[in-house]
Amino acid sequence: MSPDDDGYIGYVLSDVARLIRTVFDRRVRSLGLTRAQWLVLSRLYRRPGASQTELADMLEVDRASAGRMIDRMEKGHWVERRGDAGDRRVKRLYLTQEARRVHARMWAIAERTVDDALAPLSPLERARFTGLAARVKEQLQSMAGADGAGTTEVPAPRPSRAAAS
Repeated sequence: MSPDDDGYIGYVLSDVARLIRTVFDRRVRSLGLTRAQWLVLSRLYRRPGASQTELADMLEVDRASAGRMIDRMEKGHWVERRGDAGDRRVKRLYLTQEARRVHARMWAIAERTVDDALAPLSPLERARFTGLAARVKEQLQSMAGADGAGTTEVPAPRPSRAAAS
């Protein structure tokens, strides 16, 4: 199989993830959510009390971009900042009650989207697919770092001393 073949696993995985996000984006538009907003809601739902730096890492954006997003969501009463007991400089992020209600509606849409995407698979194929994908995710997390949540990158090779002279 050549790298330009549509059956190449890397392309298939990338396309599946992109298409699920695209369909989901369209479906949650009815809730007034942008991709950035639903990503923040989902990350903070799973990790309440994350710091702005941790959220930026989870979203794979710089801290300034995350800060602007948080500012907008705080003004919209979706997110609240609370001080950290151990470090006054750190603000912990939490979803408001309204954001948790929207998350519940968003989650129902997410479940329908995944169900629709997996409709061509039998229950046994779904179970196998889920198990296999979980194993691949586990492998990638171990390759990426301890928890796989950060944006750990493989460092670029350093030029040898001989090449530098």
